[in-house]
Order: sequence, then structure tokens, then C-alpha cells
Amino acid sequence: MKYVEAAGLRLSAIGVGTWQFGAGEWGYGSNYAEEVAPAIIERSLDLGVNLVDTAEAYAFGRSERIVGKAIADRRDDVFVATKLFPILPFDPVVSNRAHGSARRLGVEEIDLYQVHWPNPVVPVKATMRALAALQREGLVRNVGVSNFSRDKWAEAEADLKGPVVSNQVRYSLVHREPEEEILPYAQANDRIVIAYSPLGQGLLSGRYDADHLPSRMRATSSAFLPENLAAAAPLLDALKEVAASHGATNTQIALAWLIRRKNVVVIPGASSVAQAEANAAAADIELSDDEDARLVEASDRYAPIAGFSAMTRLAQMRAERAASRVRRAVGGLGA
Repeated sequence: MKYVEAAGLRLSAIGVGTWQFGAGEWGYGSNYAEEVAPAIIERSLDLGVNLVDTAEAYAFGRSERIVGKAIADRRDDVFVATKLFPILPFDPVVSNRAHGSARRLGVEEIDLYQVHWPNPVVPVKATMRALAALQREGLVRNVGVSNFSRDKWAEAEADLKGPVVSNQVRYSLVHREPEEEILPYAQANDRIVIAYSPLGQGLLSGRYDADHLPSRMRATSSAFLPENLAAAAPLLDALKEVAASHGATNTQIALAWLIRRKNVVVIPGASSVAQAEANAAAADIELSDDEDARLVEASDRYAPIAGFSAMTRLAQMRAERAASRVRRAVGGLGA
């Protein structure tokens, strides 16, 4: 396993994301939550992964409970990160929520407590004041943020009067916005970028195309519109070519590309122990400068439809699917 050392931390470059743990919207079922998810954590720790990321918002605390049960006998092997859902994020609410997360996780100290999103109404200073108190109490070891701009991140550090060690943001070959300001800030200030959705919610895996569309959660993403899948084809081809030269998968190359960036760690999800093993193995892949440039070039050319146009197209597709279901139902009644 490759490790990233910054902000006084030593984190595995590949972590475990647990958004799907216990969440019904992913369609994984009770066996996944009760058997597979704990096994994913156990095997990941065996392979040198130490970063496990969750949040109180994931499955309304169930993800934290699953994580807590899985790490109960291996606390010293795990860097536990969770997130505060920022509704009224000031003391004593923050204190109450943090204690709730610690209780569900079964830990006396949360290694990294992150503000899940900036609150547009409550000043950052109020939240940081509450988090500083939790650090003094010994409940929170490190403070982080998530989905913060560079300026908001810097503001949070000034208000905390101490390091806000990380910013968890969406970052992948199809979402490279953090390279504009957030990643340079992290690299210049000895901070860490935690990349969530490092596979573009599965787009970069190469599993989906116009004839194989995703269901459930992924079906709500404009990334999987037929037009956008077509736009992604050259990038997926580039991933496939690079993967073939390493005997790897598209997924592993997409992860290897990200952790080649200084101060970046990734938190992919996994639907099976085998997938968790494959994710961890991505840390051993060394891309050449030419391969990196090939992927960057293909990423630069990726131009999906977005914004209002994408939402309109999604609504149109949903209406078409609903109409198709009605037609099939009516046809069945007349048979």
C-alpha cells in the first residue's frame, strides 16, 4: 500500500468509502450490510488500508454503526473519518452530533471530523468554534471539511486557529475542478485532498454504455445520459488501453491516476470483497508520464451536456420510461 504523509497524518492512498453501507437506495440488500460490508473493511485493513470514511448522513447513521462493529477489534489499525451534517452547525448541536457519531462508531476519539457541506446561513466561525471545543475535549483529533471552496477552507482554518487538515471533494478524471484551486492549496499548505466519487459514480469503470444503463442511484445522474456516455467513450478507450499495458482494469487505472497527484487520497466504494481487493491493488500501479498525459488529454476532451440541458434530458428520459411502463401494462391487460 502507498501512503500519503501530510498535515502530520499518514493515510493510505486508497481508502474505503462507505456511503452505500446500509443504504437501501443502492439496492445491495441486508446481506451486504450485515456480511459483505464488514468483510470489505476487514480485508481492506489486512491489505494496508487505514482510511475508512463514513458520515452520520449515510443511511441515517447505519453506515457508522456498520463501520463501528467492523473495526471494534482493530481500532489501532484504522483512521476513522466521519462527517457532521451541517444543520444548525454550532455548539451545542455540533457537540451532540459528534458524540452521537462516536457512540455509533464505538470510538473514544474521532480521528477526522469533517463538516459535510458549508452551511450558507451559519457562519463558518461558529462551527469551527464548536469543533475547536471538541478537540480540547479530546473527542475529535483532527478537523476537516468537505465540499468547501479554497477560500472557505482557508477561512475555516483561520477561524479554527489551527489546521483544517483535509477537504473532501468530488474529484476524478471526469470531475477535475479541484485542480484549479483546491489541490494547489493543499499542496502548498501541507494539507490533504480526499477524493470522493473517484470513478465518477462508476462511469470510469467502463461497465455502462447506451445499451447497458445503470439503475437506482446512478440512474439519477446526468453522467449516464446516452449522450454523455457517448462523450465519455474516448476517455474510456484511453483507460482501457493503459489498463491493458498493466494487466489492470479501467477502475484501477482511474484510481492510480488520482493518487499520482501529490497530497491526494481516494475513497472508492466497493460492492464486494473482491472489488475492495482490486481497489487496494491500484496503489501498486505506477503510471508513466506518457500514460498520465494520455489520460489527461482524453479527460480534457470530455465535454458532457450539463446543467439545465442535462436535467431537461433526464426528465425527458424518465417520462419516456414511465410511458413505456404504462404501455406495457395496458398491453398486458388486453392480452
